[in-house]
Amino acid sequence: MTAIHLIGGLIGLIIGGELLVQGASKLARSFGISALVVGLTIVAFGTSSPELIVSLKATWTGNYQIAVANVVGSNSFNVLFILGVCALLLPLKVVSQLVRLDVPIMIAVSGLLILFSMDLKISFMEGSILFAGIVAYTSFLIVKARQEDQGQLSLDTQEIDEKPKYLKNVLLIAFGLGFLVLGGTFFVDGAIALAKSLGVSDTVIGLTIVAAGTSLPEVVTSIMATLKGERDIAIGNVIGSNIYNILAILGISAMASGEGLSVTPALLTVDMTVMLATAIACLPIFISGYQINRWEGFLFLAAYITYTTWLIFDATEHQHLASLEQGLTYFVLPAMALSLSVISYQAIKRRGLNSTGLPADDSKSV
Repeated sequence: MTAIHLIGGLIGLIIGGELLVQGASKLARSFGISALVVGLTIVAFGTSSPELIVSLKATWTGNYQIAVANVVGSNSFNVLFILGVCALLLPLKVVSQLVRLDVPIMIAVSGLLILFSMDLKISFMEGSILFAGIVAYTSFLIVKARQEDQGQLSLDTQEIDEKPKYLKNVLLIAFGLGFLVLGGTFFVDGAIALAKSLGVSDTVIGLTIVAAGTSLPEVVTSIMATLKGERDIAIGNVIGSNIYNILAILGISAMASGEGLSVTPALLTVDMTVMLATAIACLPIFISGYQINRWEGFLFLAAYITYTTWLIFDATEHQHLASLEQGLTYFVLPAMALSLSVISYQAIKRRGLNSTGLPADDSKSV
């Protein structure tokens, strides 16, 4: 039954996310919104709906650790695994708006989450602040998108000129939400049962199985967007999802719980630190040549595999845990830090950063 719940839940989440993204994307494009903004908002919010449903379900059943770990694990998974895989398929071009605005916001909200969690709890008031942040961020993007020059928008003009099929798209969104609710319910039930049967903590299950499972819509969407040449959507989906996960999902979950969300010490000191580090790592990699190369994608993917391996070893008290931790401390982490330092130095040397932190020849681009 546990396997049926997990597999059935994942299928429901994937179908629901796909239907929701299709309907929402077509509605957004019919209003003349750019591909990047579509990726940062509609696609990102749509593919993050499984995380929202799962976290709310976990909150209502009192499994606060899964609710928080789901978001933290998903954010690390999104950057390290999804961008890593997509960059291995095709190098991803990065537009300057991501470096100027969206990545700094992702870093800022990740740091804010850590600040709010210092007392091992995300209170109702802190959840309200987070939710207000997503409202402000989304409103800003929409207003900015409407002010852009229509000639710069990456849109299918034929689709815009045609009369939008609003009813069809609304039905797609409605059915998508329905599948997401059912899929989220089944998946959380299966994950909790699996955690109990294996004797593994809810936090580890949330950071691994639940986080990766609910991020499958992001995986599929970003990979398809990359292969179709819609790389703005691929990157925007990841960055937008991470911002949405913290501000909207944890904000709504903290308010829905009434008493706030509890945070374990390990989640705060280790996993949230990893989440913040991956967000910060995006800046030097994005600025370097304004693209994510294949070897940088490999670096992301290797970091995620290493992190997941440590989680599993730590949860199962593996006999080689001490050796792994020594390898991470004395080799892997210094090597990754050195790689990021080299990337940053090369970016500064090749392109010449101006006072705003952007290349001088790209400082006026949108």
